[in-house]
Amino acid sequence: MKAYAAAVATVLFGASAITAFAPSASITTRTNGGVATTKFSSALGMADDEKVFDQEAYIAESKEMRLKYLEEQAMFSLKIAVENYGNAVFPNAMIAGDVVITHLLHRMGYLKDGAAKVMVVDTFHLFPETMDFLREIEEFYGFKAEVFCAEGVPVGDKAGYDAKYGANLWKEDIEQYDKVCKVEPFQRGLKTLNTDCMINGRTRWQGFERAWIDQFENAPIGGGLAKCNPIAYWTLEDTFDYIAKYEVPHHPLHAQGYPSIGDAKDTIPIPEDGSTKFVNFKFEGDKTPWLDYASERKGRFVGLANKDGSTKTECGIHVAGAEQTFDRDLWEEGAVKNIASTDEAAEIIGSGKEAIVAVYAPWCQFCQGMEDEFAKYAESAGVPVYKFRGDEERDFVQASLNTESFPTVNFIKADGSVVKYDSEARSADDFATFEKSFEKSTA
Repeated sequence: MKAYAAAVATVLFGASAITAFAPSASITTRTNGGVATTKFSSALGMADDEKVFDQEAYIAESKEMRLKYLEEQAMFSLKIAVENYGNAVFPNAMIAGDVVITHLLHRMGYLKDGAAKVMVVDTFHLFPETMDFLREIEEFYGFKAEVFCAEGVPVGDKAGYDAKYGANLWKEDIEQYDKVCKVEPFQRGLKTLNTDCMINGRTRWQGFERAWIDQFENAPIGGGLAKCNPIAYWTLEDTFDYIAKYEVPHHPLHAQGYPSIGDAKDTIPIPEDGSTKFVNFKFEGDKTPWLDYASERKGRFVGLANKDGSTKTECGIHVAGAEQTFDRDLWEEGAVKNIASTDEAAEIIGSGKEAIVAVYAPWCQFCQGMEDEFAKYAESAGVPVYKFRGDEERDFVQASLNTESFPTVNFIKADGSVVKYDSEARSADDFATFEKSFEKSTA
C-alpha cells in the first residue's frame, strides 16, 4: 500500500512531492552564521492501511505555523516603529486587532517603559463597557493611556459635550460629528504626543477600502507621518486565534455578539440575534458571519450615510482629507471684530447702532467654507462686522441671536431687534445685499 501511494504521488506531483507525505519534516535555511535546520512534527503521514491522513491535525499545525509567522512579522514591524522613530503612538480602540497589538507591545516591553504611548479617543458615544475595559487593560498591562475627546470639553464630561456641541450632532450632521468627536481629538492627540509614527490595527481583511494597505505607509493625516500597520496581513480568524492562544484580554462585548465595537448609537451584533459569540476564548454559534472577508465591520456605522448618500464605512480618521481639520479660530485677522463675551454681545445688541454678527463654531465646515467671503465682505461693509463663537454659549445664542445651527448671520437693527439672514448663499455680494436691505439708522 505504501509503495502504491508513493508511486501515485510520483506520477502526479514528481518525486520531490513525496517528501510532503513524510511523517516528519525539516526546513533548512541559510543565516548569517551558516545553516540552520528547523525540525517539526507533522500530521502528514501517509499511514499504514489501518490509519488515515489526519486532516484536522494538519490544519491545526498549519494554522499554528501561520500564526507564529504573523506574530514574528508583527513584532518586527513594531520594533521598527518604536525603536526607529522617537515617538511611536498607538491609538487604541480596543477592538480585536487592537487588543492583539496591545498584547504584543506588552510582550516586547514597550508599554511599561513608555517607549510606545497609548492614546484613546472618547467620542462620548462609546459603549460604557469600552472605557471600563480600558481601565482593566491599563491595570493588567501596567500602562496609562492618554484620553482625548471633543475640543474644549473635559474628559468624561458628557453633559459638557451636549451643552457645547449638542447631543444630536451626529443626527444633524454626521460629517461634523466625525470631525468634532473623532478626527479633531485624534489629530490633537497625535500632535500633543509629538507622534512621528502611528501604530494602528487596520487589516486588508477588513474590506476593499483597506485591501491594499501594507505594514508601513504614510498617513493622510498629520502632515504625512509614518504609519505602522503591524497586523495588515492578518485575517480576523488569525486575530481571534491569537487571542485564544495567549488568552489575551479582549472587549467584553465580543461575548454578546459584537465582532467589532464602535459607538453604541450605530453598532449592532452580527448576526443581529447575537447567536455568534466569542466566550471564554472560543466561538459559540456559526463563526462565519464574523470571519468572512470584509465582515468584521458589518455591524458598524449602521443606519449612517455620507453626505452624497453612499453607505458610511469609515469614521473619517483614516480617509484622505482628514488632515483638513480645525486647530485654529476663524477670522483671526482682518476687518471681522471679535465679541469676547455674552455681556459684550448684549451691549452691541442694545447699543442703538447697526451691525452684522456672525455666530459660528470653528469646527463647522460651513463656517470654514464662508470664512474668506465673509472676511471680504467685512472689508467694505457699511456697518461694523462681528464674529461670536456660539458653540461655547449655546443658551445665549439661541435666546438672543436666532441660532439653532452654525453659521447664523444676523443684522442688528438700531432698535435692538435681531434679524436672521435666512439663506444658504454666502458670498461677499450676498452679505452686502442682505445689509443693504435694511434702512440705515440716522444719527
